[in-house]
Amino acid sequence: MPSPTLVASAVGIDLGGTKINARVVDPADLSTPVAAGRVATPTGGSAIVAAIEQALDEVTAQLEPLGRRVGSVGLGAAGLVDDDGIMRFAPNLPGVLDFPFRSELERRLGVPVAVTNDATAATLAEQRLGAGRGSADLLMVSLGTGIGAGFVSGGVLQVGAHGFGGEAGHMVVDPTGPRCPCGRRGCWERFASGSGLGRLAREAVEAGQAAAVVELAGGDPAAVRGEHVGLAAAAGDGDAREVLRAFAWWVALGIANLVNVLDCEVVVVGGGLVDLGDLLLEPVRNAFDELVLAARHRPSVRIVAATLGSDAAAVGAWLLADDLLAVGRRG
Repeated sequence: MPSPTLVASAVGIDLGGTKINARVVDPADLSTPVAAGRVATPTGGSAIVAAIEQALDEVTAQLEPLGRRVGSVGLGAAGLVDDDGIMRFAPNLPGVLDFPFRSELERRLGVPVAVTNDATAATLAEQRLGAGRGSADLLMVSLGTGIGAGFVSGGVLQVGAHGFGGEAGHMVVDPTGPRCPCGRRGCWERFASGSGLGRLAREAVEAGQAAAVVELAGGDPAAVRGEHVGLAAAAGDGDAREVLRAFAWWVALGIANLVNVLDCEVVVVGGGLVDLGDLLLEPVRNAFDELVLAARHRPSVRIVAATLGSDAAAVGAWLLADDLLAVGRRG
Protein backbone atom coordinates (compact mmCIF):
# COMPACT_ATOMS: atom_id res chain seq x y z
CA MET A 1 0.00 0.00 0.00
CA PRO A 2 1.27 3.52 -0.78
CA SER A 3 2.40 5.69 2.13
CA PRO A 4 -0.35 8.20 3.10
CA THR A 5 2.29 10.73 4.26
CA LEU A 6 3.45 11.41 0.71
CA VAL A 7 1.57 13.65 -1.75
CA ALA A 8 -0.40 11.63 -4.30
CA SER A 9 0.65 11.98 -7.95
CA ALA A 10 -1.08 10.79 -11.10
CA VAL A 11 0.86 8.50 -13.45
CA GLY A 12 0.09 7.99 -17.15
CA ILE A 13 1.05 4.78 -18.93
CA ASP A 14 1.17 4.09 -22.65
CA LEU A 15 0.91 0.34 -23.24
CA GLY A 16 2.15 -0.49 -26.73
CA GLY A 17 3.03 -3.64 -28.57
CA THR A 18 6.76 -3.30 -27.83
CA LYS A 19 7.12 -1.07 -24.76
CA ILE A 20 5.37 0.25 -21.67
CA ASN A 21 6.00 3.96 -21.13
CA ALA A 22 5.06 5.43 -17.72
CA ARG A 23 5.36 9.09 -16.83
CA VAL A 24 4.37 11.78 -14.36
CA VAL A 25 3.65 14.99 -16.27
CA ASP A 26 4.34 18.62 -15.51
CA PRO A 27 1.75 20.49 -17.67
CA ALA A 28 4.02 23.55 -17.69
CA ASP A 29 6.89 21.55 -19.25
CA LEU A 30 5.62 18.61 -21.27
CA SER A 31 9.07 17.95 -22.72
CA THR A 32 10.53 16.82 -19.38
CA PRO A 33 8.63 14.31 -17.21
CA VAL A 34 8.72 14.64 -13.44
CA ALA A 35 9.34 10.91 -13.31
CA ALA A 36 9.43 8.18 -15.95
CA GLY A 37 9.74 4.42 -16.33
CA ARG A 38 10.02 2.21 -19.38
CA VAL A 39 10.03 -1.57 -19.79
CA ALA A 40 9.52 -3.98 -22.67
CA THR A 41 6.00 -5.32 -23.23
CA PRO A 42 5.78 -9.05 -22.46
CA THR A 43 3.19 -11.54 -23.72
CA GLY A 44 -0.05 -12.12 -21.82
CA GLY A 45 -2.24 -9.99 -19.56
CA SER A 46 -0.80 -11.10 -16.21
CA ALA A 47 2.76 -10.62 -17.45
CA ILE A 48 1.86 -7.13 -18.66
CA VAL A 49 0.43 -6.21 -15.26
CA ALA A 50 3.68 -7.35 -13.63
CA ALA A 51 5.67 -5.29 -16.16
CA ILE A 52 3.50 -2.22 -15.42
CA GLU A 53 4.33 -2.68 -11.73
CA GLN A 54 8.01 -2.77 -12.68
CA ALA A 55 7.67 0.52 -14.60
CA LEU A 56 5.84 2.04 -11.64
CA ASP A 57 8.64 0.92 -9.30
CA GLU A 58 10.98 3.05 -11.44
CA VAL A 59 8.56 5.97 -11.15
CA THR A 60 8.20 5.51 -7.39
CA ALA A 61 11.98 5.61 -6.92
CA GLN A 62 12.02 9.03 -8.60
CA LEU A 63 8.93 10.39 -6.81
CA GLU A 64 9.78 9.53 -3.20
CA PRO A 65 12.74 11.95 -2.93
CA LEU A 66 10.27 14.63 -4.04
CA GLY A 67 7.86 13.73 -1.24
CA ARG A 68 5.39 12.18 -3.69
CA ARG A 69 3.89 8.77 -4.37
CA VAL A 70 1.78 7.03 -7.01
CA GLY A 71 -1.79 8.05 -6.20
CA SER A 72 -3.65 7.08 -9.38
CA VAL A 73 -2.88 5.47 -12.71
CA GLY A 74 -4.17 6.04 -16.23
CA LEU A 75 -3.53 3.40 -18.89
CA GLY A 76 -3.81 3.98 -22.64
CA ALA A 77 -3.62 0.68 -24.50
CA ALA A 78 -3.85 -0.33 -28.15
CA GLY A 79 -7.09 -2.28 -28.53
CA LEU A 80 -10.80 -2.38 -27.72
CA VAL A 81 -11.19 -1.33 -24.07
CA ASP A 82 -14.71 -1.40 -22.60
CA ASP A 83 -16.17 0.83 -19.89
CA ASP A 84 -15.12 -1.64 -17.18
CA GLY A 85 -11.47 -1.39 -18.19
CA ILE A 86 -11.45 -4.84 -19.81
CA MET A 87 -9.31 -5.25 -22.91
CA ARG A 88 -11.70 -7.12 -25.18
CA PHE A 89 -9.48 -7.36 -28.27
CA ALA A 90 -5.87 -6.34 -28.83
CA PRO A 91 -4.24 -7.55 -32.07
CA ASN A 92 -0.92 -5.89 -31.15
CA LEU A 93 -0.78 -7.39 -27.65
CA PRO A 94 -0.36 -11.17 -28.04
CA GLY A 95 -2.00 -13.23 -25.35
CA VAL A 96 -4.41 -10.49 -24.30
CA LEU A 97 -8.10 -11.19 -24.82
CA ASP A 98 -10.92 -10.17 -22.48
CA PHE A 99 -8.35 -9.25 -19.83
CA PRO A 100 -9.54 -7.07 -16.86
CA PHE A 101 -6.71 -4.55 -16.69
CA ARG A 102 -8.47 -2.04 -14.45
CA SER A 103 -9.56 -4.47 -11.74
CA GLU A 104 -6.22 -6.33 -11.77
CA LEU A 105 -4.20 -3.13 -11.51
CA GLU A 106 -6.40 -1.66 -8.78
CA ARG A 107 -6.14 -4.90 -6.79
CA ARG A 108 -2.35 -5.03 -7.05
CA LEU A 109 -1.57 -1.31 -6.79
CA GLY A 110 -4.16 -0.20 -4.26
CA VAL A 111 -4.91 3.02 -6.16
CA PRO A 112 -7.70 4.04 -8.60
CA VAL A 113 -7.03 3.19 -12.24
CA ALA A 114 -8.56 4.46 -15.51
CA VAL A 115 -8.11 2.42 -18.72
CA THR A 116 -8.86 3.52 -22.29
CA ASN A 117 -7.67 3.08 -25.87
CA ASP A 118 -4.29 4.70 -26.60
CA ALA A 119 -5.61 6.83 -29.48
CA THR A 120 -8.44 8.03 -27.23
CA ALA A 121 -5.88 9.04 -24.62
CA ALA A 122 -3.80 10.84 -27.26
CA THR A 123 -6.90 12.72 -28.42
CA LEU A 124 -7.56 13.96 -24.88
CA ALA A 125 -3.94 15.12 -24.58
CA GLU A 126 -3.99 17.05 -27.86
CA GLN A 127 -7.36 18.62 -27.00
CA ARG A 128 -6.34 19.82 -23.54
CA LEU A 129 -2.62 20.50 -23.91
CA GLY A 130 -1.66 20.19 -27.58
CA ALA A 131 -2.61 21.31 -31.08
CA GLY A 132 -6.35 21.20 -30.37
CA ARG A 133 -6.23 23.19 -27.14
CA GLY A 134 -9.41 25.19 -26.68
CA SER A 135 -11.42 23.28 -29.28
CA ALA A 136 -14.74 21.80 -28.14
CA ASP A 137 -15.27 19.74 -31.32
CA LEU A 138 -12.14 17.96 -32.46
CA LEU A 139 -11.09 14.90 -34.42
CA MET A 140 -7.66 13.34 -33.99
CA VAL A 141 -6.26 10.88 -36.51
CA SER A 142 -3.00 9.07 -35.78
CA LEU A 143 -1.22 7.76 -38.88
CA GLY A 144 1.27 5.04 -38.02
CA THR A 145 1.56 1.39 -38.97
CA GLY A 146 -2.24 1.46 -38.69
CA ILE A 147 -4.68 4.29 -37.96
CA GLY A 148 -6.03 5.30 -34.58
CA ALA A 149 -8.59 8.02 -34.00
CA GLY A 150 -10.57 9.79 -31.33
CA PHE A 151 -12.95 12.70 -31.10
CA VAL A 152 -14.23 15.35 -28.74
CA SER A 153 -17.78 16.67 -29.13
CA GLY A 154 -19.19 19.56 -27.14
CA GLY A 155 -16.01 19.59 -25.06
CA VAL A 156 -16.47 15.95 -23.99
CA LEU A 157 -14.22 13.08 -25.04
CA GLN A 158 -16.46 10.54 -26.77
CA VAL A 159 -15.86 6.78 -26.44
CA GLY A 160 -19.22 5.34 -27.51
CA ALA A 161 -21.73 3.06 -25.80
CA HIS A 162 -19.15 0.40 -24.92
CA GLY A 163 -15.87 2.33 -24.96
CA PHE A 164 -14.97 1.14 -28.46
CA GLY A 165 -15.41 4.44 -30.33
CA GLY A 166 -12.63 5.74 -32.57
CA GLU A 167 -11.70 2.67 -34.63
CA ALA A 168 -11.69 4.77 -37.80
CA GLY A 169 -8.85 2.80 -39.35
CA HIS A 170 -11.30 -0.05 -39.92
CA MET A 171 -13.83 2.09 -41.74
CA VAL A 172 -14.19 0.36 -45.13
CA VAL A 173 -13.41 2.73 -48.01
CA ASP A 174 -13.07 0.10 -50.77
CA PRO A 175 -14.91 -3.24 -50.31
CA THR A 176 -12.77 -4.78 -53.07
CA GLY A 177 -9.50 -3.44 -51.65
CA PRO A 178 -6.60 -5.28 -50.05
CA ARG A 179 -7.15 -7.63 -47.15
CA CYS A 180 -6.76 -6.06 -43.69
CA PRO A 181 -5.31 -7.89 -40.66
CA CYS A 182 -8.76 -7.49 -39.05
CA GLY A 183 -10.06 -9.97 -41.66
CA ARG A 184 -12.01 -7.60 -43.91
CA ARG A 185 -11.11 -5.90 -47.19
CA GLY A 186 -10.50 -2.26 -47.99
CA CYS A 187 -10.19 -0.78 -44.50
CA TRP A 188 -9.06 2.85 -44.50
CA GLU A 189 -5.75 1.99 -42.84
CA ARG A 190 -4.82 -0.29 -45.77
CA PHE A 191 -4.60 2.92 -47.85
CA ALA A 192 -3.83 5.78 -45.45
CA SER A 193 -1.36 4.36 -42.90
CA GLY A 194 2.40 3.97 -43.12
CA SER A 195 1.93 0.49 -44.54
CA GLY A 196 -0.52 1.91 -47.08
CA LEU A 197 2.04 4.48 -48.21
CA GLY A 198 4.57 1.70 -48.72
CA ARG A 199 2.06 -0.30 -50.79
CA LEU A 200 1.32 2.70 -53.04
CA ALA A 201 5.05 3.23 -53.53
CA ARG A 202 5.64 -0.40 -54.51
CA GLU A 203 2.81 -0.11 -57.04
CA ALA A 204 4.55 2.97 -58.51
CA VAL A 205 7.81 1.03 -58.72
CA GLU A 206 6.05 -1.81 -60.57
CA ALA A 207 4.85 0.83 -63.06
CA GLY A 208 8.45 1.89 -63.72
CA GLN A 209 8.42 4.98 -61.47
CA ALA A 210 10.01 6.08 -58.18
CA ALA A 211 13.60 5.01 -58.92
CA ALA A 212 14.91 7.25 -56.12
CA VAL A 213 12.63 5.49 -53.64
CA VAL A 214 13.98 2.09 -54.69
CA GLU A 215 17.53 3.36 -54.31
CA LEU A 216 16.80 4.42 -50.72
CA ALA A 217 15.44 0.92 -50.10
CA GLY A 218 18.79 -0.57 -51.06
CA GLY A 219 17.77 -1.31 -54.63
CA ASP A 220 15.16 -3.89 -53.62
CA PRO A 221 11.62 -2.94 -54.77
CA ALA A 222 10.11 -5.38 -52.27
CA ALA A 223 11.87 -3.53 -49.44
CA VAL A 224 10.26 -0.16 -50.24
CA ARG A 225 8.49 1.32 -47.20
CA GLY A 226 6.68 4.54 -46.42
CA GLU A 227 9.75 6.12 -44.84
CA HIS A 228 11.63 5.77 -48.13
CA VAL A 229 8.90 7.76 -49.88
CA GLY A 230 9.15 10.48 -47.25
CA LEU A 231 12.92 10.76 -47.57
CA ALA A 232 12.79 10.94 -51.39
CA ALA A 233 9.94 13.47 -51.33
CA ALA A 234 11.81 15.66 -48.84
CA ALA A 235 14.81 15.59 -51.21
CA GLY A 236 12.58 16.90 -54.00
CA ASP A 237 11.99 13.71 -56.02
CA GLY A 238 8.96 14.24 -58.28
CA ASP A 239 7.82 10.62 -58.39
CA ALA A 240 7.94 10.35 -54.60
CA ARG A 241 5.90 13.53 -54.25
CA GLU A 242 3.36 12.12 -56.70
CA VAL A 243 3.04 8.98 -54.59
CA LEU A 244 2.63 11.20 -51.54
CA ARG A 245 -0.14 13.18 -53.25
CA ALA A 246 -1.99 9.94 -54.08
CA PHE A 247 -1.55 8.84 -50.48
CA ALA A 248 -2.79 12.20 -49.20
CA TRP A 249 -6.01 11.74 -51.20
CA TRP A 250 -6.75 8.54 -49.26
CA VAL A 251 -5.97 10.27 -45.97
CA ALA A 252 -8.30 13.13 -46.91
CA LEU A 253 -11.06 10.75 -47.98
CA GLY A 254 -11.29 9.20 -44.52
CA ILE A 255 -11.02 12.57 -42.78
CA ALA A 256 -13.77 14.02 -44.99
CA ASN A 257 -16.06 11.08 -44.20
CA LEU A 258 -15.49 11.58 -40.48
CA VAL A 259 -15.99 15.36 -40.66
CA ASN A 260 -19.25 14.79 -42.56
CA VAL A 261 -20.44 12.70 -39.60
CA LEU A 262 -18.93 14.62 -36.69
CA ASP A 263 -18.92 18.26 -37.92
CA CYS A 264 -15.70 19.04 -36.04
CA GLU A 265 -13.87 22.35 -36.26
CA VAL A 266 -10.31 21.06 -36.19
CA VAL A 267 -8.58 17.85 -37.26
CA VAL A 268 -5.32 17.00 -35.50
CA VAL A 269 -3.10 14.65 -37.47
CA GLY A 270 -0.59 12.68 -35.42
CA GLY A 271 1.50 9.54 -35.66
CA GLY A 272 4.90 9.03 -37.26
CA LEU A 273 3.80 10.22 -40.72
CA VAL A 274 3.07 13.73 -39.46
CA ASP A 275 6.84 14.26 -39.39
CA LEU A 276 6.49 14.83 -43.15
CA GLY A 277 4.93 18.19 -42.27
CA ASP A 278 3.41 20.19 -45.12
CA LEU A 279 4.69 17.67 -47.68
CA LEU A 280 1.78 15.59 -46.41
CA LEU A 281 -0.58 18.09 -44.84
CA GLU A 282 -0.86 20.50 -47.77
CA PRO A 283 -2.08 17.86 -50.26
CA VAL A 284 -4.35 16.46 -47.54
CA ARG A 285 -5.91 19.90 -47.04
CA ASN A 286 -6.33 20.39 -50.79
CA ALA A 287 -7.95 17.00 -51.31
CA PHE A 288 -10.14 17.46 -48.24
CA ASP A 289 -11.68 20.61 -49.69
CA GLU A 290 -12.68 18.57 -52.76
CA LEU A 291 -14.04 15.61 -50.78
CA VAL A 292 -15.91 17.07 -47.80
CA LEU A 293 -19.62 17.77 -48.29
CA ALA A 294 -20.46 21.35 -49.35
CA ALA A 295 -16.97 22.72 -48.75
CA ARG A 296 -17.89 26.19 -50.07
CA HIS A 297 -20.96 26.42 -47.85
CA ARG A 298 -19.57 25.43 -44.48
CA PRO A 299 -16.98 26.98 -42.14
CA SER A 300 -13.47 25.85 -42.97
CA VAL A 301 -12.02 22.96 -40.98
CA ARG A 302 -8.45 23.37 -39.79
CA ILE A 303 -6.18 20.38 -40.41
CA VAL A 304 -3.10 20.71 -38.20
CA ALA A 305 -0.16 18.62 -37.03
CA ALA A 306 -0.20 17.14 -33.54
CA THR A 307 2.33 18.68 -31.15
CA LEU A 308 2.82 16.05 -28.43
CA GLY A 309 4.39 13.42 -30.64
CA SER A 310 4.97 9.91 -29.37
CA ASP A 311 4.23 10.97 -25.78
CA ALA A 312 0.60 11.91 -26.50
CA ALA A 313 -0.94 8.63 -25.27
CA ALA A 314 1.05 8.71 -22.00
CA VAL A 315 0.13 12.38 -21.45
CA GLY A 316 -3.54 11.62 -22.11
CA ALA A 317 -3.42 8.67 -19.72
CA TRP A 318 -1.88 11.00 -17.12
CA LEU A 319 -4.77 13.43 -17.60
CA LEU A 320 -7.27 10.61 -16.95
CA ALA A 321 -5.36 9.62 -13.81
CA ASP A 322 -5.23 13.26 -12.66
CA ASP A 323 -9.00 13.48 -13.15
CA LEU A 324 -9.34 10.49 -10.78
CA LEU A 325 -7.30 12.33 -8.15
CA ALA A 326 -9.44 15.44 -8.59
CA VAL A 327 -12.59 13.40 -8.01
CA GLY A 328 -11.03 11.92 -4.88
CA ARG A 329 -10.12 15.37 -3.56
CA ARG A 330 -13.67 16.63 -4.16
CA GLY A 331 -15.09 13.51 -2.50
